Amino acid sequence: MIGSHEGKALMTDTPLDELGPVDYVVVEFPAGASNFTGEMAKELVALSDAGTIRVIDVLILTKNEDGTVDAAELSDIEELGELQAMEAQLAELLAEDDVVNLAASMDPGSTAGVLIWENTWAAPFAAAARHSGGQLIATGRIPIQAIIASIEADEAVPVAS
Repeated sequence: MIGSHEGKALMTDTPLDELGPVDYVVVEFPAGASNFTGEMAKELVALSDAGTIRVIDVLILTKNEDGTVDAAELSDIEELGELQAMEAQLAELLAEDDVVNLAASMDPGSTAGVLIWENTWAAPFAAAARHSGGQLIATGRIPIQAIIASIEADEAVPVAS
């Protein structure tokens, strides 16, 4: 997923073996309904300011009705609001192939925000694991809907006496 971009650093000056896990999320909005500088921006800035995460890249994708995709870096957006302070610190991490793959599941006419972040809260543990000779061999997420369904299923099973 990671591409190279000439002339722009990919990260801060943190040594690579000290980084925490890096995640991404794609949030899609229907045509005319995107608001990247509202409540989402406020929460993103709060997480970054608290040191919980380090935002690595933000990309805005627009899928046109004909299926073509336009990609804009945060620096291309005129009204950044609270994200203005964050913009100068971002790396351009995604390559053209990444954009195509991420946009494949988008609906025509929609806009999506792509966020890539380092989980700085987990960096000390991740670094300790690497320094001990360990390596990450799997990662994943459990959707909240699956957790709710599991709890509801457990509550529906009668307890045998």
